[in-house]
Amino acid sequence: MGAFRRVVRARAGAPRPPHAGGTAGVEAEVQQRREAGLKKAIGRNMLLFFVVGDVLGAGIYALVGEVGGRVGGAIWTAFGVALLLAFLTAFAYAELVTKYPRAAGAALYVNKAFRMPFLTFLVAFAVMASGITSAATLSTAFGGDYLKEFVSLPGVLASLIFIVVVALVNFRGISESVKVNIALTCIELAGLLLIAVIAAAAVFNGDGDTGRAFEFKSGETVPIAILAGAALAFYALIGFEDSVNVAEETEHPQRDYPRALFGGLLAAGAIYLVVTVLASMAVPTDRLAGSSGPLLEVAQVGPLSIDTKIFALIALFAVANGALINMIMASRLVYGMSREGIVPRFFGGVHSERRTPLAAIVFTTALCMVLIAIGTLEKLADTTVTLLLCVFILVNVSVLVLRRDRVEHDHFHAPAVIPVVGAIICATLLTQQPTSTFPFAGGLMLLGVVLYFVSRAATGPVSVDTAVLEKVEAPGEER
Repeated sequence: MGAFRRVVRARAGAPRPPHAGGTAGVEAEVQQRREAGLKKAIGRNMLLFFVVGDVLGAGIYALVGEVGGRVGGAIWTAFGVALLLAFLTAFAYAELVTKYPRAAGAALYVNKAFRMPFLTFLVAFAVMASGITSAATLSTAFGGDYLKEFVSLPGVLASLIFIVVVALVNFRGISESVKVNIALTCIELAGLLLIAVIAAAAVFNGDGDTGRAFEFKSGETVPIAILAGAALAFYALIGFEDSVNVAEETEHPQRDYPRALFGGLLAAGAIYLVVTVLASMAVPTDRLAGSSGPLLEVAQVGPLSIDTKIFALIALFAVANGALINMIMASRLVYGMSREGIVPRFFGGVHSERRTPLAAIVFTTALCMVLIAIGTLEKLADTTVTLLLCVFILVNVSVLVLRRDRVEHDHFHAPAVIPVVGAIICATLLTQQPTSTFPFAGGLMLLGVVLYFVSRAATGPVSVDTAVLEKVEAPGEER
């Protein structure tokens, strides 16, 4: 999830420097940002693991069954197409992040390509909204079958309680490091490898059906079924775009990012394909589709089946971690946009003791609670994917538009046809989203537009900070 996150983090807790004095004020801010630059602490291997950790999240724990309900037993085909789409869009990100190794992600690329502040705002708000819908998705999954292994509560109530707890943790303040990210990734990875081993043992023991992994949903043509499943499976592969936000903290972004981006996607995608093939063979598709904790069904089959509470705990940890990260980032994005005068400045308030963005946390949590109350697991995941597909279309187009913008340093070049194909496939998957998804996504974006114009009416036009951002040289550029 990503635009503006690292920019916001770098600014958190510091007053916004005044722009009085015209060029002198801008130059003063440029110098301040140079001196307060982020520490370059991420090497090649750490970056690779960061990408794997970003992609290898809780989505597969929650959505394997939902994808099976759309495509049939051949769940892996939907994940395969989703992986292909992720690779195509990763080419665009690889070129742009090595060309502009800065922290603002998609919003920066779209702003540089089109120079339209309102469009830049829409991209930033879409990324923020996708974080909230993703957290709502995971909260709904948290309140489902995995939690029922320990306590029986109505699903919506459990999800609402969970997101309030997440908000309290968010308010208290969390200091995360790459080392913590590695530890969390290892736990999530261990859970998926455990499921693969259990499912494989069940299949070899004769408890499964290998043919089921090649069956498609009856009544649907194969391409339509695969596309419908891929449109949802893509949720489990998002996260790779977030890695661009550590560009300023990477030692050699031009050299290391393409390798880490493609290597991380390939590693995570391979794990997903193995898990989905074996899960489909081990457990009937309708049983997977009928569970909000589908991998829990796999944990109970074959000679290596385990106590479901063990795997449920792993899954709950993975889901909780994903929801917390999404809500932390969503609240910081609202805070950052408020500090820039893009949304009402009320959301820029910081608690005097905890030094966390209280108003932004309350707003994002309240919005997430509304989505939990009115949305289903599948609809919320679809909304997340819909918002990001729109962002990815613009990023792919931005690659082509920015080909005319030359930079002094070497950077990755994607073959010209790939961003074109990437944009087309993103648009195609967008047409496969259920009709009910678009009111959800449109309503969220309309809320953002209202906040934007309320802020404009209250404060008037805001001095565009782009001049400052453009003058902060990328790593490796001459100063």
